[in-house]
Amino acid sequence: MSRVTGDDATYRAQIARLFERSPFYRDKLRAVGFDAAEKVGGLERIAELPFTEKDELRKSQTEHPPLGSHAAIDISQAARIYSTSGTSGAPLYIPLTEADIRDWLEIARASYSRNGLKAGDRLVTTYGAGPLVAGATLAAFEAIGVTHVPVGAGNTERLLAALRLLRPQALACTPSYAMYIAEAAEAKGWPVKQAGVERILVAGEPGGGEESFRRKIEAAFGARVYEVMGIGDIAASLWGECEAQSGMHFSGGGIIHAELVDPESGKPVPLADGATGELAYTHLRREAAPLLRFRSRDHVRVWASRCACGADTLRVRCIGRTDDMLIVRGVNVFPSAVREVVARFAPRVTGAVQIRPRARGVKQEPPLPVLVEVADGQGADPVLAASIAKEIRDTLVFTPEVRLVAPQALPRSDYKSKLVDFTESS
Repeated sequence: MSRVTGDDATYRAQIARLFERSPFYRDKLRAVGFDAAEKVGGLERIAELPFTEKDELRKSQTEHPPLGSHAAIDISQAARIYSTSGTSGAPLYIPLTEADIRDWLEIARASYSRNGLKAGDRLVTTYGAGPLVAGATLAAFEAIGVTHVPVGAGNTERLLAALRLLRPQALACTPSYAMYIAEAAEAKGWPVKQAGVERILVAGEPGGGEESFRRKIEAAFGARVYEVMGIGDIAASLWGECEAQSGMHFSGGGIIHAELVDPESGKPVPLADGATGELAYTHLRREAAPLLRFRSRDHVRVWASRCACGADTLRVRCIGRTDDMLIVRGVNVFPSAVREVVARFAPRVTGAVQIRPRARGVKQEPPLPVLVEVADGQGADPVLAASIAKEIRDTLVFTPEVRLVAPQALPRSDYKSKLVDFTESS
């Protein structure tokens, strides 16, 4: 059912290796009736295997430190160990062998070069080279051959100076930070468009694929926005957008197998233009800690037809993360989708939003409080608030309580925006 089936023989060899080296997967597969690797079969039967959840991996590492019983190597064989941010629980350590690092490098190089980034271009990046997997992309930029200017996160003054003085062709950051940079430059009386940036490569959170948010960033910089998406447990920068700007192309062919599944039932969803679901991944040749049918929690729309750029790789656009999703009387609400609807009211609003649930947890009762930041010179107009509420209700099929707040009242970030705030929850 997949356009990214990879190599069936490689998959079968991976299953055999897991039976030999990973107690976690040996027990997990035996529990559902597969007592030997040859019983598992090939990729055409992958939907018969159980999913792997993030909490299982945390439990594995807690009970069997340092790498967990899911790892297929000893820690002495790891060439590098990253960790997740821990924003949704305890940090998870992600080991890589030298071969795994080479695969990550090739995937990231492919994703970031699809948009036209090329050798000799000056690229300013804001990704840190610390413990998080985002730092793994830095080597990919050098593999492309760019003149790389790593600024790192948290130093907007240094970043603005680099944009002014070095006039790079490209900037890599989160979409939230791109908007923050534009606002910070404007506040200093220097329109960031004067930097002459040609392309902005955004990753790290949903937003780069939101049409209204993307166009606002493009207008501020006078540049085109290209989205990249990865997942630390699987591979950094796994998907990358081309110059056609019509979805992110899969860059892990032969290395990783991707499936589309229904987020609620877990059943496979056929890959066809316009289909939506959650991405699940299987490592075909990861050595250190291979994962089978790992639930990403990324809810996406897919395209399986040939792209205008000529490539026939699977493409996706991220709708939101299912672990950020709220449910209002049976309706799934993605915070990034709320932001996209609100952005239709620009220039009367800045585009910054924040959802303030009244109750802890996923399920919420209407109306769901949505804070919307108005633009300079725009008061708290009840007619505007009512119009935004109607547009949200008509588009996303839930009832909001729209509260207009003053310009710059909502927090900005040099990394990821916090679109849901539970501080008012009981």
